[in-house]
Amino acid sequence: MKRVTVLTTLLIAGALSLAVIASQPPAAGAAAQAAPKVVEVEKLRDNLFMLKGGGGNTAVLVGASGVVVVDTKNPGWGQPILDTIKALTPKPITTIINTHTHGDHVSGNVEFPATVEVIVHENTAANMQEMRASTQTAPSGQPPNIFKANNGRGMPKKTFKDRMTIGTGVDRIDLYYFGRGHTSGDAWVVFPALRAMHAGDIFSGKNIPGLDAVNGGSGLAIADSLTKAADTIKNIDTIITGHDRTMTVADLREYAQFNRDFANDVRTAKAAGKSAEEVAKAWTIPAKYAGYATPTPVRLLQNVQVVFDELK
Repeated sequence: MKRVTVLTTLLIAGALSLAVIASQPPAAGAAAQAAPKVVEVEKLRDNLFMLKGGGGNTAVLVGASGVVVVDTKNPGWGQPILDTIKALTPKPITTIINTHTHGDHVSGNVEFPATVEVIVHENTAANMQEMRASTQTAPSGQPPNIFKANNGRGMPKKTFKDRMTIGTGVDRIDLYYFGRGHTSGDAWVVFPALRAMHAGDIFSGKNIPGLDAVNGGSGLAIADSLTKAADTIKNIDTIITGHDRTMTVADLREYAQFNRDFANDVRTAKAAGKSAEEVAKAWTIPAKYAGYATPTPVRLLQNVQVVFDELK
């Protein structure tokens, strides 16, 4: 039987921080030593929460008649999300929106009730059919397709092309697609009444992005896609990033320029006859982007190679 234990509730400057453990009775042997799955909850608005831990950031909107969940983390984290939501509200979960196809954002889908409607961009729906892994998303090789292993449970039931609106009034959610970036199906999930949105991993944080070319990602298009989002989506104060803290539209514009500068640096170096390996060894984060995470050599070389391949 599932157990939910509230560890701490901390109210600071209007922001609620709530850590929740969801665990099962320990199994015999080494499994008994497994760490419990801890979900940290940050209250962004009275009815909007960000759930951290176990993969990508999850958003939870508690509406008048039900709950909408954006992204469901890694395998095995669906039930901890469900337990956490149960501690927040008795309302039923009606909808899951996945920002893109990667396993750390969609795998928990299979643990939700089959009645929950799953909505994604049409390209993400196609990607989720295959769950193709790249060296960035699965360096150890292709994992099993979690949806096929669960007889299609958790797969999307509705898709959109460029824009979709669900709900009305204060519960309205606008979905946008502005082009390739992290993948070919990066959805932007906007809560207009709350002046907030979830960007997924096309804006994962202040870092070198994952450019998953296997699933349609693009090192040349990502800057334009980010800029279109910043220009089109108005009246936003809070952006839920894919894996980092919340950020602002000013941060988003800076991140668009960061990606544009990176692509231009790689383009210039390639035109000068440099190899991808030479570019990756020489490139460093420009001083004007203070605070950006230093990329691993592997990630940096992968991204340089993606841009090289697109420049052919």
